[in-house]
Parts: sequence; structure tokens; C-alpha cells
Amino acid sequence: MRKLNQVLVSTGAESFREIVPLTLLSLASSAMLVPVVIFTPLALSFILIPLLYMPLFFGAFYAYHRRTEGKKLSVREMLAGARKGFVPAVVSGLFCSLLVLILGSTWWFYGGRDGAVNWTIAIFQTYFVAMAFVSQFYTLQLVLQNKLGIFKAMGESVKLFLRYPAYTIGAFFQALVVGVMLLVTVVGFAALFNGLLAVYLHKSANNVLHPDEAAEAEGVPETSPAYAEGRLI
Repeated sequence: MRKLNQVLVSTGAESFREIVPLTLLSLASSAMLVPVVIFTPLALSFILIPLLYMPLFFGAFYAYHRRTEGKKLSVREMLAGARKGFVPAVVSGLFCSLLVLILGSTWWFYGGRDGAVNWTIAIFQTYFVAMAFVSQFYTLQLVLQNKLGIFKAMGESVKLFLRYPAYTIGAFFQALVVGVMLLVTVVGFAALFNGLLAVYLHKSANNVLHPDEAAEAEGVPETSPAYAEGRLI
């Protein structure tokens, strides 16, 4: 099994080589996010983002997964993935919306009150939501790479989190930091984040799903024929 910093370096090298198609994937998959965020009331966005944005988000993951199988990295593959993965993407998106609502309502109700008990409850709920988010780090990749149903993938993702807690928390934190940095410039987030995350999550998940293969891949040049065919990604 490769170390997390090796996964990050490999992601950077792959993203540099595929920067143009990854940017196109990011822009296309973010197309629904901008109007929803700008023009939709906050309450309605918790439903529209899972329904409109998450399938395209999943589609970017699908397109890169197909790239590892030797297919071309393209927007057409992304749209095909959005269609095929509509249900798991929406379920995953609704689950994330629920967690955000729990977190927001917790701080709205308990955070505005005085007393150590209220703050303790708010902090505990924040920890619970954070761990729930981290535990789903592998879900969509399990749907893609292991062909699991969404609910079984959610359960398996929790098991992988419990098996590799430090690795999973570290990988989630790295993805979060990159997202926050790109979010500072909204254009950068829309143009890069989904594509970069598709590469990073695929490699991170593959590293724990196939640790022996990942270990054998260490030190093998990424320009090799095996890499070009997607067998070392």
C-alpha cells in the first residue's frame, strides 16, 4: 500500500498531463452548480444540488474511471456516467445535505445559547457530522470500482474508514484543503476541483481496495505502457 503523500504526488502528475480534459470535465460538471447557488433559495438548494449537480459530479468520477480502463477522458463519458449513476449520486447527495442540515440546525439551536452543556452538545454533534462525512469518503468509488449498490457501498465505506482511519482522515483533509483553496477563487473551483477530485479519489480508494497492487506499482514510471493502459492507476 502506498503512502498518502505518494498518492498525492501521483495525482498531481496525472492532473498535469490531463489538465485540458480534466478542466473540461470540471467546467461541464459544475455548470448546474452556479445557477443553483446564485438564484435558488437556500432551503431549495439542499434538494436541487443532489438532483442536478451530484449526477454530473459522479459523472466526472465515471469518466476518469473509464480512462483507467483505456477509454478517452471526455465530457461524453461524463454525461453517460451521470445517467448511469443518477440514483447513487442523488442518494449520496441527499445524505450530505442531511448532514449539513444537522450541523447547521445544531449550531443554530445550541450555539446561540449560554452554558457548557449546550456548547458540549454542539461540539459533539459537529464531531459526529465530521466523522459521518469522512466515513463516506470511498462510497462513490466503491460504486464505480467494485460495482456495489449505493447502500452497500456506504456500509463498505464505513468499514474501510474503520480499517484505515488515519489514512482516510488524512486523505479527506487533503481533499478538503484543496477544495477550500480553490473555492477562494470561484472560477478555479469550477474549472479544476471536480477533475482533480476524480483523480485523487480514484487513486486513494484504489490504494486501500488493492493495497498489494498499489505496493507493486511503487517506483514504476507513470509513462510506462502499463500506466497508459490504466492498470497502475
